[in-house]
Amino acid sequence: MPERIGIIAGNGKFPFLVFDAARAQGYEVVVAAIKEETNPEIEFRAAASVHWLSLGELSKLIETFKREGVQRAVMAGQIKHKQIFSSIRPDWRLAKLLLSLTRRNTDSLLGAVAKVLADEGIRLENSTWLLEPLLVKPGLITRRAPSEPERKNIEYGRLVARQLVEHDIGQTVVIAETACVAVEAMEGTDAALRRAASLVNGRPLVLVKSGARRKHMLFDVPVVGVETVKVMRETGATALAVDAGRTLMLDRDELIQRADEAHVTIIGYEPAKD
Repeated sequence: MPERIGIIAGNGKFPFLVFDAARAQGYEVVVAAIKEETNPEIEFRAAASVHWLSLGELSKLIETFKREGVQRAVMAGQIKHKQIFSSIRPDWRLAKLLLSLTRRNTDSLLGAVAKVLADEGIRLENSTWLLEPLLVKPGLITRRAPSEPERKNIEYGRLVARQLVEHDIGQTVVIAETACVAVEAMEGTDAALRRAASLVNGRPLVLVKSGARRKHMLFDVPVVGVETVKVMRETGATALAVDAGRTLMLDRDELIQRADEAHVTIIGYEPAKD
């Protein structure tokens, strides 16, 4: 009998990619769909079962996976950071967990959830567990290589981004003329880019994403896709640098084509070792 695994589905395409990869590898899939985040189209996938629950229903998540015989699960798709401050009402188990936290950032909150799941016999796997082929490899990805000014901006941006990740502030920084113009916080990468563009009076921007300081890849893994390039083109960003082996690239062929058409350069760097 095939092993049943659980997918805790956030927003975007990510949960669908994980779902399809799991099915292709012979797993039965039980989906825990987040009411506030998950695309309703998940219902039309041939899952063993789909269960809708609120972000606050940690007990229901555990009970559902146990009832379905799930012992391994993966978090797939973004859950917006701002949901931490939304009107969602936590159940008793989540409320107890929140009270135990000294910080309410993503790492602390989701890390604590992962521990609660483990204590209940449900092991959380890396978000990239089933999607290894989509991880960015080191080296130049697009036709155009970074110019010398872009390389200087990238080097500076990587230094800044790694510090941000250590404090779980965000994964992305936006650089112009070796100055940090914007830092991603709870609003997400696209909003940070648009905010940066409003400040630089048409100067070219460089986007740097990093997850290198985080020791795990259980959740909140950096992702780039076609929409990333679209917003870069809209905001005048000319270069994108990401951590190889720790960043997922969605719709790779289309993304590269659109980047080349926009003369955007994309490059994967080996994560720095401290």
